[in-house]
Amino acid sequence: MLNMDFSKRIVVDTTQQEWLASPTPGVWRKPLAREEAERGHATSLVKYDPGSAFKSHEHPGGEEIIVLAGTFSDQYGDFPQGTYFRNPPGTRHAPNSRSGCILFVKLHQFQAHDSKQCSIDTINAKWKTVEAGIDELMLHQCGNETVLMQKWHTHTQGLTHKHSGGEEIYVLSGKLRDEHGIYPVGTWLRQPSGSSHQPFVEEETILWVKRGHLAPNNT
Repeated sequence: MLNMDFSKRIVVDTTQQEWLASPTPGVWRKPLAREEAERGHATSLVKYDPGSAFKSHEHPGGEEIIVLAGTFSDQYGDFPQGTYFRNPPGTRHAPNSRSGCILFVKLHQFQAHDSKQCSIDTINAKWKTVEAGIDELMLHQCGNETVLMQKWHTHTQGLTHKHSGGEEIYVLSGKLRDEHGIYPVGTWLRQPSGSSHQPFVEEETILWVKRGHLAPNNT
């Protein structure tokens, strides 16, 4: 098991991790949280070498993906950098990448009643200003769980806030800061239910954010 205690604050700079070979040739991983070696709850970065592919397989607990670089493909289409998609439990596909790609992947983390499938082009989607200096793009909402992207404009100071159901962040660009430290692009943070912080940025920063899913009754 890796980082499966959801009561602990976790910070990982993925740029400092080495790529580890997966059981599929040409596919590499940087594990962030993992329940078992090849099954169950998992959060990781995944890299496909050009021309690499997985055999068709099912995700019994669903999968959630952001394409960080390159183009990810399966029998349903091509998904370029900036695509966010969700495949609920029971869906099946045969993923591959002709030119290579890097993904942020979450497996087996859908709520029991969540069956929504979606694909969102976050690059061309319309964002909404939610407060001074912060734009948001809603990606998914189900029960207590909310998934979104945030764009923080230069020199934006956020309010101190409490994570009543926990919060998870992946820094897509720029550099996030708070009273605990500095988090450059490629940093993954998981902050437990009941924690708090006061985030701010000195340069434009884009974040993937997931909230509410770490409440004790959700884990």
